[in-house]
Formats: sequence, structure tokens, C-alpha cells
Amino acid sequence: MNKLFSTALAFFFVCANLFVSSIFAQSGETPQLGKSPIKDVIAAMTLEEKAKFVVGNGLHMRGLPMANVGQTEDKVSGAAGTTFAIPRLGIPSIVVSDGPAGVRIDSVRKDGSRTYYATAWPVGTLLASSWDTSLVKNVGEAFGSEIHDYGIDIILGPAMNIHRNPLGGRNFEYLSEDPLVSGEISAALVKGIQSNGVGTSIKHFVANNQETDRMSVNTIVSERALREIYLRGFEIAVKEAKPWTVMSSYNYLNVQYTSENYDLLTTILRKEWNFGGFVMTDWFGGKDPVAQQKAGNNLLMPGTPAQSKAILDAVKSGALDEKILDQNIEGILNIMLKSPTFKKYAYSEHPNLKKDAEISRQAAAESMILLKNNSSVLPMANKIHSIALFGYRGYELIAGGTGSGDVNKAYKISLAQGLKNAGYQLTDAAAFYSDYLTTEKAKQPKKNFIEEFMNPTPPIPEYAATNDFIARNASAADIAIITIGRNAGEGRDRKLVGDYFLSDSEKDLIKNVTNAFHGQNKKVIVVLNIGGVIDVSSWKDSPDAILLAWQPGLEGGNAIADVLSGKVNPSGKLATTFPSAYEDDPSSKNFPGKEFPEKATTGNFGMKLIPAEVVYGEGIYVGYRYFNTFHVQPAYEFGYGMSYTNFDYSNLQLSSSSFNKQITATVTIKNAGKVPGKEVVQLYISAPAQKLDKPAEELKGFAKTKLLKPGESQTISFTITPEKLASFDTNATAWIAEAGSYSVKIGASSKDIKLTKAFSLASDLVVEKVHKVLSPTVEINELKPSK
Repeated sequence: MNKLFSTALAFFFVCANLFVSSIFAQSGETPQLGKSPIKDVIAAMTLEEKAKFVVGNGLHMRGLPMANVGQTEDKVSGAAGTTFAIPRLGIPSIVVSDGPAGVRIDSVRKDGSRTYYATAWPVGTLLASSWDTSLVKNVGEAFGSEIHDYGIDIILGPAMNIHRNPLGGRNFEYLSEDPLVSGEISAALVKGIQSNGVGTSIKHFVANNQETDRMSVNTIVSERALREIYLRGFEIAVKEAKPWTVMSSYNYLNVQYTSENYDLLTTILRKEWNFGGFVMTDWFGGKDPVAQQKAGNNLLMPGTPAQSKAILDAVKSGALDEKILDQNIEGILNIMLKSPTFKKYAYSEHPNLKKDAEISRQAAAESMILLKNNSSVLPMANKIHSIALFGYRGYELIAGGTGSGDVNKAYKISLAQGLKNAGYQLTDAAAFYSDYLTTEKAKQPKKNFIEEFMNPTPPIPEYAATNDFIARNASAADIAIITIGRNAGEGRDRKLVGDYFLSDSEKDLIKNVTNAFHGQNKKVIVVLNIGGVIDVSSWKDSPDAILLAWQPGLEGGNAIADVLSGKVNPSGKLATTFPSAYEDDPSSKNFPGKEFPEKATTGNFGMKLIPAEVVYGEGIYVGYRYFNTFHVQPAYEFGYGMSYTNFDYSNLQLSSSSFNKQITATVTIKNAGKVPGKEVVQLYISAPAQKLDKPAEELKGFAKTKLLKPGESQTISFTITPEKLASFDTNATAWIAEAGSYSVKIGASSKDIKLTKAFSLASDLVVEKVHKVLSPTVEINELKPSK
């Protein structure tokens, strides 16, 4: 009966659609988007309009000439781009804007009558370190309100590529080395942002894990590693949060540009994952506009006249079926119907920046990671009044990274200001570093965004503090804080010397300050204001405490002071591993790959494009999957982070000892300490590895407790589904859970496992059969553990 009713209802809607279409045809009225069926609107477009509609309006940026595709409208000054409008069909131009850490638009406009600042949120790596989807969703809701208030339709983020290597230049934008953390945190952010009626563009799809040769590198990766590590996070975000758009990446993937890859953009994204939005290129990504259209890359951004012409000519010659073009247009129009611009939303351009700054501060503080705390030096005791703050980054906060992930913000709170706001006094080191910064900044050339992007200004060197300077401050202060800063961004990866490794002056500063203060029985704290992993093994034994603040947004100094003072109990955990040595990371052997300079060409704006390739020889053994499986001891493991209190884990229960459809795992967490706190509870699974090699354990669930009072307990529940047991079998082209014994491990980190229980799976379980796609054209000698 229900099937008969559904069939009749479907037939009714088909007839109604045909009736409406015939009315418009008979009346001679021009179809209008939102009032007419989308297919009628598309049918009413000229071929020239169609070819322009799937290509953006060009790039308008200070320091660069405008590249127009028929229109020059700059709806939101400083936005990344707009789409082509067709007013006669009721099709507006929608606005897309960077970026992942806050709305990136011009803060000052032509009339100069007011400013247009936005909140610089904690960077992606810091938000992921919260392991708190509720907190991240709350950030997304506030972030989305600013997007809405500034007249933007789609924000170009979140960025969710995997932390494959510590030197990745945009790791600060990305979230984690683990696809589950990346996927769930991204999904929470997307849900929060899109609750405001604006869209997101999750990026960069896929295997865009380096900046070196990013527009010309061929990423060679096995289908198993691709599906288990690099695609998995995107899959979670697509299925759970339904982002409006996906951004294809710059790189080749197994010899084909991702933006020209039908298997990636259509077979996997749309057919397997049921993605219902549209795909846009990264800016100037790919090479062949016709191939991009055939692949299902709906929108080419920022757009050039040559791209529109190529598409137009291809349709006329028969090289591109007009039905494919129509299908890509339909995908864009379906999303456009949801947009604030189409709904004629009267945006205020006055977001509540004060409220959002408080949200940013709270999110940053609750996400920071306490790496070391000898003798409970933190939180700073009430008897601490005077602080000697060493390192110029204590006076010049790095709120976020560079490039499209930067934000034009009204201010940023340094650690020095944050400590003062918290009631602490600073020694005369503050005046010295202030003068030092003024002098060094005056030496730096003035550059616009593009000039800085093309030729970054070297960072200010750390001041080589003399022993007399340190001794004077040791006598005047109750405690020392040393700030180490690192920044990176779009267009280039980090270096080992002077970046991953501390400079000689930084190492000397830590050593000499520690010696001087310990000589007077005073403590030393190091604060890391960094965007990516750095070496800690060479110096971490010296200070008494280490706080990893990452890049905490515009309220960073206040947030750091909140944690140091004990106003906020740190509850962040590492979402990426800190290796003991760079060479311990398996990707160090082939990052960033091999270049072929003899084949170099010239790309956009005269940029040199050097063909390159990188082989993901580590396969699925990325991050902790490698360190745990191959028994390599890191400096700080994935999932690690300390608190000002202690937690007891008890009463792990499984709903069954044998798997049938699903199993529920519950565990009780008790605050066994003296102050309120939150704990991140991590569920890992060790799977049978008789038929396929497997990591020693893989994260399959996580949850953060509420703020537990001393003595208070909370029971956490996890649902283990077949998908959480399965690995990708390339030969079977399927996700398969292997028969045998599975261990459920509840831990405070990937190495600190508190409780373990086992269950069995009676026979192999085929969880999902998929298409065989994206296989590399060359054999990869992937890393495998010994049996």
C-alpha cells in the first residue's frame, strides 16, 4: 500500500512539473529561478550564458589585475570571488570568501567611513585539540553569524587535509593526523556555520598534504590508504553535516588532476557518499576546463574568460555534451536557492564581534594542551605576582597562519597583555622586548598581500638575551615564562633548520633562563605559540611546565593567561603526534617528494611550475598508526594532554561478547582530583590481521565529559558499528570486517590505555562493496609491519 501511494505521489509531482512548464511555455514568460522548475531555467539560458555560469567572475585583489568573466561587481570587498549572474532569469551572483579561521574580507573599503573586521578564531589544529564537537559547533554558529552579517553566501572552509608530515605549511588550518577526528570536528563546524543559512566548502579534496609544488605534484597513493586515511574524514563530514560545497584540490592524484577526476568527484563523492551540493575548484586549479566539467567539477574559480571560451567551443564542437554542462549548472542552482543572496537577505555588516571574541577566547582556552607540569607548577599559585616574560612572541602573538587562512582582525591580545589583564605584573623585560620589536619591525619592508605571498618576509630573529639581562629578571620575578613562536602558511612548506628545530638563540634562551631561575629555586614555563609540530626532544627536560597554545586567535593572550592562572583547567589533547626525532616520522623519507625541473613551465602570474611526484610509501601508517604499530616512542603521543586534576577510569562494559549488528561500550569517568575538570575519553580498537595488515590500534570513537566536580562521575557510551570494524580490501573492492577477536581499548591517549575488553566476530563481514577506482598506475612499495 505504501509503495503504491509513493508511486502515485511521484507521478503527481511529475505531472505537476510538466503542467507548470507548459504554462510558462504557452504564456511566453521567461522562467525565473525559484518560481520556475530549475530545468526550465537552464533551458532558457543561452549557450554563452551557460559557459559563463560555470566559471567565476575572476579575481579582484589588491596588487593583482582583475580577470573578468563578463562582470566586475565586487559585492563584498576583499571576498575571494563571485559567480556569474543572469538577472533576466532571476539568477543572482553569490559571494564566496576565505577562510577557515575567520571571515577574510577587506577591513577598510573605498569610502573609508568605517571598518569591517572579523573574529580570528582559534586555528583548526587548536579546535581539533578540544576533541569537543559541542564546543566546535558553538564556534561554528558564531562564525556563521559573521559570514551571514557580512553578506557572504559560502565560506571556503573548513580545511581538513591530514597532517601527513610535520612540515606541512598549512597544517595549522588542518585538524589532525587522524581521519575520525578530522571528520567529526569538521562536521561539527559545518553544522554550526550552516545553521545560519550560509554554506561551507570543505577542502582540499583530496591528498593535498603539502604546499611544495602543490599545483604540479602528482600524489601517488594506494587506494586503501586513500580510502582509509585521506578520504575518510571528508566522507564523515559529507554524510553527517551535508556541506553545501566541496573544493577540489590543486594536485594530481595518481596521474590525474583531482578537479578533472570523474572517479573522485562523481563516483565516490556523489554515487558512493550521496553528496548533494556542488564542487568548485581551488583558485586556478586544474588545467582543462572541459575535463573538469566532465568530471563533475561544477564551478571553476575564480574564473577566466579562456575557461568559458573553452567550454563554449567544446559544446559547439561536440567535445562536451551539453547535458553534462546542464547537470553542473543544476547543481549550482540547487545550492543557490538556499543562499542569503537569493533570499535577498538584508545583511547588517555589523556582526556582534564582542560576543564572538568571548566565544573565541573560551574555545582557545579549553583546547590548549598541557604537555608538562612538574611539581604542579601550574596553575600559578596565588603567591605568584611578578613574571619575567622572555621571547618576543610573548609580546607579539601569532593569532593564526598566513595566506588565505589569515583574518583581518581589529586587534590581537598578546600574552603580555593577557597576563596584565589577569592581574600579574611584568618585569622590565617587557619594556626591553617592546623596544626590540619596534626596532626590528622598522627594518621590515612594507608589502601588500600578494607581495608577501610571493616573497615572505623572514621572521624577526629571537633576541639573544645576555646572562646579565636574565639574572636581573630572575631576581625581580617570581617565575619565568618563555614564549616560542612559529608561523607558516599557504604556498610553501616549513623547513627543518630554524623552524622545526629551535634556533641557537632560542635553545640558549631556554637553557640560560632555566639555569638562572632554578638557581634561585624559581620555576620556568614554556608557552608554544606555534602552527605546526616542532622539535621538543632537545629541550623539553629543562623547563618545569610546557603549555601548547597553538595559534589561538585574536583573544589568544587572554586565553593563555586563563589557563596559566587556573581560571580554565586545560582539557585539550594532541590531535597530532610530536615525534622524538623528525626522522621517526615515516613520511620524512619522501616528503615533499621529487621534482623534475627540466620539465618546468610558467603558470599564473609568472609562477614557475615544476612537475613533481610524491609517493605515500607509508600507506595507512600515518601518525600514531605508525608509532604504535612499529613501536617507535614519540616525544608526545597522539591523544596526550594533562589536566590540573586526575581522572579514574572504571567499569568498562560491552553489551555483548560477540558482534551482531552493533555493540555498545560504556565506561565510567570520575574526577579523582581537587579541582573541576573535563576529560577526553578515547576508544581504540585492535582488529584481527590475518588477511590484511592492520595498525596496532585505531581510534574509533571519542567523547568529552562535562565539567566534572571533584568526586563527580559520568558514564560515557560508545556505539560500535560494522563500519568501525572494517578495513578496505583492495582486491575485494570492499570494506570488510575480518572474523576473529577484537579488543576495545579505552584510553586517555593512544598509549595510555586504561581499560580493555574483547569481543568476537564469527565470520568475515562485508560492510560495503564499492567501485574500484583511483588505483595508482605504478607499484608502491608500502610500509608493512612484520607478522
